[in-house]
Amino acid sequence: MRLVLATSNQGKVREIKAMCSEFEVVAYSELMDAFEIIEDADTFKGNALIKARAVFKALDDEEAIVLADDSGISVDVLDGAPGIYSARYAGVGVTDKDNLYALIEAVKAEGVSESDAHYTAAIAIISNEGEQTVHGWMYGHVIVETRGDKGFGYDPMFIPEGYEKTLGELDADIKSALSHRSKALSLASLLIANIKKQREHR
Repeated sequence: MRLVLATSNQGKVREIKAMCSEFEVVAYSELMDAFEIIEDADTFKGNALIKARAVFKALDDEEAIVLADDSGISVDVLDGAPGIYSARYAGVGVTDKDNLYALIEAVKAEGVSESDAHYTAAIAIISNEGEQTVHGWMYGHVIVETRGDKGFGYDPMFIPEGYEKTLGELDADIKSALSHRSKALSLASLLIANIKKQREHR
């Protein structure tokens, strides 16, 4: 069964492919030209649904199962920022490193060297069988330096609960077991399996 990912973020594509190895996983940009999707909802769930709906409509394929993820980091000392703006915290068209260093400077500006924080992942699944969403979370704290070069996004400054290393230092299999996205994907896989069963009994 093929899952079409409503993202062109190669870091996310790699993670989801690794976590959903039982399915054929392709980014929608491998099937068509990438196009702009305006994410203007005020929740992770709302933005995930916007992306999934846009790609599902563009594919025009009754057998398509589209999976969209919207995720980000929320820092307590910043009253939950950057939250849904995590991918564009330093502005539009910026790099992961731009966002990372912008967040470090924002935390420093509060006069602290670390803060409690958490990641949220919302996953939307859209198929002819309907629309469904799930969530996953990962808790820990952020520091005002970068450590490690693994992962992507804010990983080099985030230390998960119970660990002393950042996600940028931890091995991929440990990160996969801990991550907000893997928790959401484990729930999403149950929904996808149910879609598969429904199709087998048509």
